[in-house]
Amino acid sequence: MRIVIQRVSSAAVSIDGATVGAIGNGVMVLVGVEVGDTIDDVKWLAAKTVALRIFDDYAGVMNRSVADVGGNVLAVSQFTLTASTRKGNRPGYTRAAGHDLAVPLYEAYCAEVSKALGRPVERGRFGADMQVSLVNDGPVTIIIDSRLRE
Repeated sequence: MRIVIQRVSSAAVSIDGATVGAIGNGVMVLVGVEVGDTIDDVKWLAAKTVALRIFDDYAGVMNRSVADVGGNVLAVSQFTLTASTRKGNRPGYTRAAGHDLAVPLYEAYCAEVSKALGRPVERGRFGADMQVSLVNDGPVTIIIDSRLRE
């Protein structure tokens, strides 16, 4: 399972011109689920999302988490994070989990983050054609792969 976390001053996701999720200060998370991912990957990544110290403290040092600053989370499913680009110029998505695995794990990730954060997670709609806008603060962008945790 892979996530891309971006520290944002604002972010929103819309479908057919209608906003379905939006936040102010916080993190925008793109979530990619791969074949073989489990609830253990979800729990580890959710804990990382909430505890990652990427917000400035009073001395201007990145030493505070999204939970510490009272920020919000917008999570959007993103199967293209599983792309293989080893051969040729057309990405391959054979590692992407199908709906039967990806939807429950994406929903579980959102639920785990919400539980740890103590407030709802804004989200996109799995499988929809979404338009995402954000103002990356910093910019700060972190990529985390649950298979590279050891």
